[in-house]
Amino acid sequence: MKRYLPFAIIAGVFLIAAGGGTLFYFSERQPVAQAATSIGRAGAEPPHVRGPANASVCLEEFGDFQCPPCIALFPVLKKVESDYGVRLCVTFRQFPLAVHRRALEAARAAEGAGLQGRFWEMHDVLYQNSWVWSRVPDHHALFAQFAQTLGLDVERFKRDMESEQVNSRIISDQQRGASLHVDRTPVLFINNRRVPIGALNASGLHAEIDAVLNPKTH
Repeated sequence: MKRYLPFAIIAGVFLIAAGGGTLFYFSERQPVAQAATSIGRAGAEPPHVRGPANASVCLEEFGDFQCPPCIALFPVLKKVESDYGVRLCVTFRQFPLAVHRRALEAARAAEGAGLQGRFWEMHDVLYQNSWVWSRVPDHHALFAQFAQTLGLDVERFKRDMESEQVNSRIISDQQRGASLHVDRTPVLFINNRRVPIGALNASGLHAEIDAVLNPKTH
C-alpha cells in the first residue's frame, strides 16, 4: 500500500488542480485589490490577494500551513469567498510558527510557487494535503511533486524555495504581523479590524462581513 501512496497523492492533487482550474483562471485574470496596509508596517510586496479591486470587504489572514486551527479554517474561508464573491477580497500573509517544524518550509513552497504565478494553487494544495506532507519522511520531494502537478518548472521551484527573495517575503509578512501584535495563527483582519477569536467560524465571519456591508442593520 505504501509504495502506491505517492501516486495516489499526485492523482489527488491533479484532480484538485483540474477541478479548480476554472476558478483559478477567473480569479487570476480579474483586477485584484491591494492589501489594506493602512495599519501596521507593510508586508511582502506585492501581496498575495485573491479577489476584485473594488471589493467592499478586504480580509487579511496571517496563517501557518501546519497550524491545525488554520487547516480547519481553510474550507470555511473558501466557502466565505464563494458566498460573497466580488464583494470580498482575501490577502494571505505568511506567519509560520516555530512550534510547527515544517511550517517554514511550507511557506517557502507557497512563495516559490508564487514566483511562477501559482501561489494560490500551492496554498490550496498545501492545506488540502497537510496531513500528508507534515508526516512523510521526505516532505521536500512531495513539495516538488506538488509543483510538478501544478505545471511549475520544478528545478526553478526548488531554487526559488531557498532564495533570498522568498526569505525576504516571509520575513516581511512576519514583521507586519508583529507590528499588528499577531502572536498566533490564524489571525484575521477585516477592513483593518482584528476579528475576535470567537468569530473565526462560518457564522462569525458572516456576521463580521455583513456588519461591514450593512452597517445600519448592525
